[in-house]
Amino acid sequence: MKKTMLILDIILLTKRSLIGSIRNPFVYIPNFIMSLFFLFVYTAGVGAVTNLPTLEGVNYIAFILPVSVVSAAIGAATGAVETLVKDLESGYFARLLLTPTSRLAIVLGSIITGMIQLVLQSTLLIMIAMLMGVRIYSGIGGFMLILLLVTGLGLAFTGYAATVALVTKSSQAVQMSTMIFFPMLFLSTTFVPLDLIETSWLRIAAIINPTTYIFEGMRALLIRGWMPSHILYGFLVGFIGSVITITIATMNARRAFDGE
Repeated sequence: MKKTMLILDIILLTKRSLIGSIRNPFVYIPNFIMSLFFLFVYTAGVGAVTNLPTLEGVNYIAFILPVSVVSAAIGAATGAVETLVKDLESGYFARLLLTPTSRLAIVLGSIITGMIQLVLQSTLLIMIAMLMGVRIYSGIGGFMLILLLVTGLGLAFTGYAATVALVTKSSQAVQMSTMIFFPMLFLSTTFVPLDLIETSWLRIAAIINPTTYIFEGMRALLIRGWMPSHILYGFLVGFIGSVITITIATMNARRAFDGE
């Protein structure tokens, strides 16, 4: 009975969050445009590195595509919690607490909305890249795994953004907090493979950066095919990150709402 009520709560709150997102497209459209910016500008600016022997002339659009997709994940994390922040600021959840609504459902409603947005944006980005000449080496199965990889990372980002929202109850704080992920993008294998990073501190930063393993997993599927170790590491990073951040967000949900 409790599981059934939890599922119903999640469905209702996800539907409400989705409707709020549809009514406010300016939350996610700029993020999609920024992701396209990464795809077009960086391909034009540094695409010549594929002439290096290490890259063996691979399609640089395929190499840089994971950066665009991860950028979309960061933006989706911010947009996903907008409804949650507005409800916190307006006092909506003070009234919601009078009902037996699950705290986990309150968190997951926003997170699932963000994941739906992310999957749609990622699919569009991959389709645009294919029109630009990208071919997914691992086929349709690889395409599905790429979406799963970025969904895992998106869950982790969104759980983090939801935690900030629940602690601060401020949309400005959420927007500022997600900016921390952009340095993570550039302290990773964003533009070149790990083997070509010669600066020691930057190489170490890339090795310990979780984003590196998401990039490597997606690039393996796009460029090289089925490389189990790269794909497994990517999934482990997404799974561990999402479990940690969603757990912390749920714990803060109890504190924030119980304190209303």
